[in-house]
Amino acid sequence: MSELPHIVEGAPGAPPLADFAAHHRDDLRDRLTRHGAVLLRGFTAGPDLLAGVDRTVRAFAGAPLEYAEQSSPRTALQGNIYTSTDYPPDEEIFLHNENSYQASWPGVLFFTCVEPPLTRGATPLADTRRILAALDPAVRAEFEARGWMVVRNYRPRFGVDWRVSFGTDDRAAVARLCESRDLRWSWQDGDVLRTEGVRGAVHRHPVTGESVWFNHITFFHNSTLPPDVREGLLELFGPDGLPTNSYYGDGGTIPDDVVAHLRACYRAASRRFDWRRGDVLMVDNMLSAHGREPFTGPRRIAVAMAEPIVPAGLR
Repeated sequence: MSELPHIVEGAPGAPPLADFAAHHRDDLRDRLTRHGAVLLRGFTAGPDLLAGVDRTVRAFAGAPLEYAEQSSPRTALQGNIYTSTDYPPDEEIFLHNENSYQASWPGVLFFTCVEPPLTRGATPLADTRRILAALDPAVRAEFEARGWMVVRNYRPRFGVDWRVSFGTDDRAAVARLCESRDLRWSWQDGDVLRTEGVRGAVHRHPVTGESVWFNHITFFHNSTLPPDVREGLLELFGPDGLPTNSYYGDGGTIPDDVVAHLRACYRAASRRFDWRRGDVLMVDNMLSAHGREPFTGPRRIAVAMAEPIVPAGLR
């Protein structure tokens, strides 16, 4: 039976975290692939925590990746290490897999507890193999046959600005980036960029070959929003004009009861732990979904991403 997360604790006199990750890389990789997430606890990262984490990421997985095609606000802390998500502390962030709405995505994530919360604030995890196994076979078959589509409307003051998400204010450069990322795009009135990307809902893990539920369908679907927020956005923009929304790959509407079933499968598979200062959580991004509980206190979790997975045929 796998543990989520699997905990590896540093013994007294253990080497610095980066050295431990380098010397035990193969063993840690095996544990990560078996369990989906490994919590490194009780190790010393050095006097500069983020610098030590950067060395750890490089020792285990190579250079940290830039956060591109952003869907949530983040602050760069040091190099390509970011705040996890700059949402208000009273909001839940539903379980998801990092960048699974993109044509390529990071294979490994590194979450670091810089400052733990006073209450709650866990980063819950859910095994994507278990989620897939729990799905109604008819629901799974529908998504496997039709895929899913993410629609984003980049509006001023609603969500992430397109200039931030694409890292440029040049519309021609945005068009080239959309083409390279298999996105359809169009410009709407009011400096609004609309993009549509058709993705797979079920993928195969590149190492284990296992089928996994890997997508942003539930996270982006408007029924996952708090009811008052959903109602307000729908009144302002209608279902086709929301900042983000999920559809079947052919553009068909995904019924609310289907998404409710997906949410229930995520929650049934969810596991949690309480953060301690200095914890480093390694996550196989295709084997484990992650989220965030509401919290009180000064919670500060940093995240780095590594090991890009680029499907064959991506331009």
